[in-house]
Amino acid sequence: MPPENSDKELSVAAIRDGTVIDHIQNEATFKVADILNLDTGEEVVLVGMNLPGSKAGRKGLIKIDGRELTLEEVNKIALIAPRATVNIIKGYRVVEKRKVQLPEQVEGIVRCINPNCVTNKQSVTTRFDVLESSPPSLRCVYCERTVSGADIILK
Repeated sequence: MPPENSDKELSVAAIRDGTVIDHIQNEATFKVADILNLDTGEEVVLVGMNLPGSKAGRKGLIKIDGRELTLEEVNKIALIAPRATVNIIKGYRVVEKRKVQLPEQVEGIVRCINPNCVTNKQSVTTRFDVLESSPPSLRCVYCERTVSGADIILK
């Protein structure tokens, strides 16, 4: 047990160039990691959970050295962790910081839950209008089925 007056601090290694995804809802951290297929590349990846957060209690954090995210990846993250922020790191410094934000329409990244939807019967790219961003709520443009929360299934 450390002494009462110790100034021990937990720290996570800095990355030179890459991406930091911060303010992930704690329970969504591994879902975000799964979206990014982090186990298939050569990059160094740090995943933290149950980190103290200033606003929402505990949070998750993912650092990926040597990689910037695609727009499709950011849109998927916005569906799973709508309060997350994406920080672009260059030379150990944050050069860009932005909150994830869903566009007005998402295409090709969510599966329609309606088994009779044309997207589940033919080779048609899925397309959803975004009704709400946080928590996400989407409506299929083909069958007009609304999905939200756990019903949102990523492709």
